[in-house]
Amino acid sequence: MKFAPEDRAFFAALLAPLPRQVLHRLRLLVRPDTVLRWHRDLMKQRHVRTCRPKQPGRPPTIRSIRALVLRLARENSGWGYRRIHGELAVLGIKVAPSTVWEILKAEGIDPVPERTSTTWADFLRSRADALLAMDFIETITLTGQRQYILAAIEHTTRRIRALGTTAHPTHVWVTRTIRNLVMDLDDAGAKVRLLIRDRDAKYPALIDEVLADADIQTVLSAVRVPRMNSIMERWVLSLRHELLDRTLIWNEQHLRHVLGEYERHFNEHRTHRSLQAAAPLRALPEPITQPERITCLDIRRRDRLGGVIHEYQHAA
Repeated sequence: MKFAPEDRAFFAALLAPLPRQVLHRLRLLVRPDTVLRWHRDLMKQRHVRTCRPKQPGRPPTIRSIRALVLRLARENSGWGYRRIHGELAVLGIKVAPSTVWEILKAEGIDPVPERTSTTWADFLRSRADALLAMDFIETITLTGQRQYILAAIEHTTRRIRALGTTAHPTHVWVTRTIRNLVMDLDDAGAKVRLLIRDRDAKYPALIDEVLADADIQTVLSAVRVPRMNSIMERWVLSLRHELLDRTLIWNEQHLRHVLGEYERHFNEHRTHRSLQAAAPLRALPEPITQPERITCLDIRRRDRLGGVIHEYQHAA
């Protein structure tokens, strides 16, 4: 015969008050040790319900303090948990140094010696306003002649400069082109201090001296690491996708013409996500707020290069 848990609890609770005759009959059904085990289980369950254990350990750190600790570590890569603890004490926030250490460890933040090393991405972000990137782009005309395009882009404004095209990028031609670039930057008042380029043999050593005279330091990217010049590489991809792959280039003169048109389009009209949809040389207009103007939009299209590139603007 099987007893339900309710039956076991009932018999265990009434074990002591039961008459001797009933207790004798019950022993025929179950053993005394079984009844005693039921009684222990019943008392154990009652003890669990009435005496719940308290949560072990210290209470968790307040969320705002945790956020502040992580902010201090993020904004100050040279601060360890002791330095952060001291800054919290100055702010009147009393926590143990071990608590700061545990917060940093839980978020996977490395110790100071491993955080103080500057990554390439941090280097680019911190010096974007003084950075200029440069690269050569190759293309082939309909006659089979290989043409080389030298271009530069400003990291902050994303302004592109098509410096020149040639079939023979000699050291003399490259040096002359760089001198012209330095003069253009000076006339525009650009505060360029660093120039990123690869280790192409078409760059002569003399251009580093020309740039140094203008207080511009050359930064060489690593071999076969295009991400170190990612902004320039991204523009090269846009140039090929939007122009070179859709245009038949007749000769060098034609290439200069289409490059000039694309440079004006890129700088004055083409939107950029890094600039919140603005163009390098054109800010976004004020948004339209009058409903009547939205319902009667008159948008005109302007074609560049025979319709290869489209630009849209309001009718005058």
